[in-house]
Amino acid sequence: MSGGIQKQSDNRNTEKPLNVLHVIGGLGIGGAESRAMDMVRNSDPSVMHYDFLLCEPVGLYEKEAESLGCRIYRVPRFLFYNYFSYMKALKKIFSDHPEIDVVLGSMTSTASIYMPVAKKCGVPLTVAYARSAGVDPGIKGMLTRLLRKNLYKKCDVCAAVSEEAGRAVYGNKWYDEGKVWILHTANNLKKFVHDDGKKKIRREIREKYGLQDKFVIGHVGRFHYAKNHGFLLDVFKECLELNENARLLLAGDGDTKKAVEKKAEEMGIADKVVFTGKVRDPAGLYQAFDMVIFPSFYEGLPGMIVEAVASGLPCLISDTITKEVYIKEYVEYCSLSENASVWAKKAVSLYECVSDSRPDGNRLNDLRGYESLKKMGFDAGDQARMLPEIFRKYISECTD
Repeated sequence: MSGGIQKQSDNRNTEKPLNVLHVIGGLGIGGAESRAMDMVRNSDPSVMHYDFLLCEPVGLYEKEAESLGCRIYRVPRFLFYNYFSYMKALKKIFSDHPEIDVVLGSMTSTASIYMPVAKKCGVPLTVAYARSAGVDPGIKGMLTRLLRKNLYKKCDVCAAVSEEAGRAVYGNKWYDEGKVWILHTANNLKKFVHDDGKKKIRREIREKYGLQDKFVIGHVGRFHYAKNHGFLLDVFKECLELNENARLLLAGDGDTKKAVEKKAEEMGIADKVVFTGKVRDPAGLYQAFDMVIFPSFYEGLPGMIVEAVASGLPCLISDTITKEVYIKEYVEYCSLSENASVWAKKAVSLYECVSDSRPDGNRLNDLRGYESLKKMGFDAGDQARMLPEIFRKYISECTD
């Protein structure tokens, strides 16, 4: 099933709730985790109930998930050498819980292992959900590709957040044959919209980080190879040459953070870069930004850009990122083959163009991004109402 999610009928459901087991690494702070929780928050538990199968230590969202009625199950992280103990843990969970109707596998690196087990144990529907359009460099990436090989043969439904993610995980042939269901990651979009009531939030956050009257470039995301933070620093330094009032705010944590902090020191710009660490709810940060620069090497579908567009922010992003987040008024692409100076000139020009269109240079109430994203299927509330009927349709097809 290719193309975006389609509207379904709004008939009252009289069947028992669908039980969905969402397989994801963990429930710590992160884009995929936040989107998973948005779906739980917006779902009617009398229609569709979520549980989670995790392999990481206790994460920040787990208490909230349990308070919303979700059960948390754990298996060991798959490390190849623990294949038999991993399989044993999977079999026990799926055998002990025949009430599971759908396995939604966001963890596609091992989906070719756990989905056949789920199916053998009687789960009616297995859905692989590709969220990324690339893999890590080196041996880790090679192993991920190996584990994903022929995944399309080992699940009932192949889903992906974008065309790029669908092609990367399932292959061009499978995608071109219309066998990939595009299910955009959905968000509570309304909370990101800038309005008069959020001017106070903007002022408070900018004061907190000493950014009053500054040109604030923002980025929200884990510190990871794919996000290309090193190049972002290069671009920001060039922005400073064009506008000494520029400041960079980086929210998130991850395995490359220390290296990025060190690079900022070595470049002599550390005093103009704010590292906030993990932020549980970044919606307020977007109110403090003036624009976003997002030079990722690859993305499935960047939730940050969806959030930024909903906030009415101009975004300069790499041309490796899916065009499914392109909204003319807000998004401009730039090639990673261009140097940092070119990126900086585009960024400052984009910012000045937007500022010039605003009488006082401040953020304006702007619903165009929100309304466009809602029409495109990015709203978690809309998606939560549509998914039960779609899942039931697939279950019916799989059991006929």
